[in-house]
Amino acid sequence: MKISIITATYNSAATIRDTLSCIAMQDHPDIEHIIVDGVSKDKTLEIVREFPHVAKLISETDKGIYDAMNKGVQMAQGDVVGILNSDDFYTHAHVLSTVAEAFSNPAVQTVYADLQYVHPVQTEKVVRTWKAGQYRKNSFYYGWMPPHPTFFVRREVYEQAGLFNLALRSAADYELMLRILFRYGCSTEYIPEVLVKMRAGGMSNASFKNRLRANREDALAWKLNNLEPYFFTLYLKPIRKIQQLFVR
Repeated sequence: MKISIITATYNSAATIRDTLSCIAMQDHPDIEHIIVDGVSKDKTLEIVREFPHVAKLISETDKGIYDAMNKGVQMAQGDVVGILNSDDFYTHAHVLSTVAEAFSNPAVQTVYADLQYVHPVQTEKVVRTWKAGQYRKNSFYYGWMPPHPTFFVRREVYEQAGLFNLALRSAADYELMLRILFRYGCSTEYIPEVLVKMRAGGMSNASFKNRLRANREDALAWKLNNLEPYFFTLYLKPIRKIQQLFVR
């Protein structure tokens, strides 16, 4: 089973080495790592070229990170596609073999796991833990979503359900997973283990203003899929993030 990993980069020299190293150390035998760069001005491309495992590298202007991810998905040749951001990294060398084992069941269309936010520099320091839990049909109504960097998808699911919607900025990953899991009803399997560490910070959480914009985008994600959330759904989503501070 070939697994394609898409990493979008732009001026990522400070963190990309950790991302590349964690892919290089994976024990799964068939990995396609695709780097989609937005014409970085720093040493990102120099660092990427130090890693011979990288299967494909393009560097060109784009319309943002989700446009870059879409390019990577369209280039992917793997049976399964995952997204790993340029400041994220896998927790151990068996992550992709664990994912492949979950996909050995042909009925499984998607897989997700747990994630930890870590200090941007002291990455051994855990800031909060995103314990996703089992997905049920009504989970999205209660503010649930899986951690996107742990979300792996069979390539044909993208062909059926489509790519990231560029009309959204911070909620494009939420909308994609809502569409795949809830609207299209694709099957999923939960791996109850932390597979990804993400440096703390992010577009939707950077300020109160950004959080308000993210909530509006979350509402739009439902509307784009002709779905109607409960009146409390969009309030529960950020509350779940607060709860993660108390999970270890």
